Amino acid sequence: MDHKIGMAGSLINALTVLLFAIFMLMHFTFGSYFVCIILALSFCCMIGALVAESHEGTKAAGKIAMIFAAIYATMIIIVYYTQCTTVANETLGGDAQRILDYRYLGLMFNLDILGYGIMALSTFFIGFAVNVKSRIDKALKIMLLLHGAFFPACLIMPMTGMFLGSIGSTSSGGYIALEIWCAYFLPIGILAFLHFKNSGHSAH
Repeated sequence: MDHKIGMAGSLINALTVLLFAIFMLMHFTFGSYFVCIILALSFCCMIGALVAESHEGTKAAGKIAMIFAAIYATMIIIVYYTQCTTVANETLGGDAQRILDYRYLGLMFNLDILGYGIMALSTFFIGFAVNVKSRIDKALKIMLLLHGAFFPACLIMPMTGMFLGSIGSTSSGGYIALEIWCAYFLPIGILAFLHFKNSGHSAH
């Protein structure tokens, strides 16, 4: 059962990352917001399944990764559910719009950046808990660990005030950065799916 949850979670995770990249190119804002909610939920399933199969000596790293995954998912779901409900359905103005509307690069944007920084911490710690039995597993482990490098930038950048006064989140630089992240994270979901698929076969 654990490997099936892992397969489903990692497959959905890869699909949502792909859809996010496509929706950004299409300028389908609502779609890109919505799939981020599903991405967060599927990420927790993927991390949880990796924790379940971790060895005794890596249990602490796995539990820490799961905690960070839950924090990330909570923050991201709040950010994007706000965009898909309050921002999409209500007429906001003034401070409310500046704070709640992601496009204004205010509070919601900062929470989103921090959330993905916490996600990077989760992947870093779960990288230590991955059972390496094949080249696929080794590649997955390395990519998870390296993804942790996103955390410092995600933590520090909003503190510098570099986004203050910006309106709109459609700059070419922002799109390029997000597409690069998608290109990096998509293989993680695919490798995780193959990892769980192989572990399921070996269990029989």
